[in-house]
Amino acid sequence: MDLDLLTAITALDGRYRSKLGSLDEFTSEFGLLKYRTIVEIRWFKHLSNTAQITQLPKLSPEDSLALDKHCEQFSLEDARQIKKIEQVTNHDVKAVEYFVKDLLSERPCLAPHLEFVHFACTSEDINNLAYALMLNDSRAKVVLPIIEELIANLTELALRFKSIPMLARTHGQTASPTTVGKELANFLYRLKRQKSQVEQCSIMAKFNGAVGNFNAHTVAYPELDWPSISTGFIESLGLDINPMTTQIEPHDYIAEYFHSLIRFNQIMIDFNRDIWTYISQGYFSQRKVEGETGSSTMPHKVNPIDFENSEGNLGIANALMSHMADKLMISRLQRDLSDSTVLRNLGSCLGHSILAYNATLKGLSKLELDPERLNDDLNLSWEVLSEAVQTVMRKHGIKEPYEKLKSITRGKQLDKRLYLEILQELDLPAQAVTQLQQLSPATYIGLAAKLTEQNL
Repeated sequence: MDLDLLTAITALDGRYRSKLGSLDEFTSEFGLLKYRTIVEIRWFKHLSNTAQITQLPKLSPEDSLALDKHCEQFSLEDARQIKKIEQVTNHDVKAVEYFVKDLLSERPCLAPHLEFVHFACTSEDINNLAYALMLNDSRAKVVLPIIEELIANLTELALRFKSIPMLARTHGQTASPTTVGKELANFLYRLKRQKSQVEQCSIMAKFNGAVGNFNAHTVAYPELDWPSISTGFIESLGLDINPMTTQIEPHDYIAEYFHSLIRFNQIMIDFNRDIWTYISQGYFSQRKVEGETGSSTMPHKVNPIDFENSEGNLGIANALMSHMADKLMISRLQRDLSDSTVLRNLGSCLGHSILAYNATLKGLSKLELDPERLNDDLNLSWEVLSEAVQTVMRKHGIKEPYEKLKSITRGKQLDKRLYLEILQELDLPAQAVTQLQQLSPATYIGLAAKLTEQNL
């Protein structure tokens, strides 16, 4: 069967393709071939700028610009041409090398110097840089922008609802009140911390030959400082050098990056489940979308499908990233090929994460708070003020205040009348009783609003 959205094997390339934005530009086979081509061309240019390599003259401005255009305008047709060459070579990196040589052969001044393409390189020199560029660009242009959008949306909601009181439910039971905004801010603080760690993860690369020792380099040009040349090349691509490797860059940084994303995603799962619960409690409703069906048999339903979709995709993303973080750090002796097929699934890890973030954003856009429902729960739960009462009793030296309040309130539901009656039975100063009489579940929110403002 021809490849189509309906015949795609994975849901990312089929059902969800339209929801992944520009991720395919970076993490697809096309993206990998593009980055490999960029590395080969940039290395050729870097060598031409090394004065001691007299056999490769410095490129003219015209030739340099032409090569830059090939990097910037790499096309689907270019990728197809590389795949045709690979059918002959049966080696994907060698196919890129030949493709780049074909490009250079079209320019008279470059044609004599084709053998400086892929000079002293092992395939892994090209591949590890290509994957590093893939992760670096997709992080900057896809992952972080949608994370920032998610954080911005949650920040707006947290500030809007910072003073809206809500009954807390520790262990799922009635507990001291909080505010809607403060509960959102709790997640925001965690997410922003993990976002910072995602940003700060170093994207590393190596460019040091077949076993990491510059063996071939030093035979050809023993007088050159190859570690410095390698470092300069890697840093010119916006990456960090890993100077001590075998044939492969050991992928520790990918584990670090994915572990930070896993933590971000775990917090998002926690968030999705809480919002799902608040919807089930009626604290939030969801705006109906014209034409949507909530249930094939129950016409009234508006299900929290976006938060459920997000939770499911976050789980898949984390399972994949957890496996990669475990597997990619291990390679037999100086190199085995078991990482190669795993690395080709980097896009799946990011794709399921992006899909999840988009689903949560969609769900948030449909939420409507129901203050009356929140207030009804608060008015049915005056027993939550027992915490405040026993604390004031402690302040005034009354013995066993917790035990006294426990015997009166534990497992019971109080209304305002019973609460006020209990206050009259306590041996508290009149001023303290007056203070507690003015308290209600809706006003017993401590510094929730202030903490929300101060920590966003």
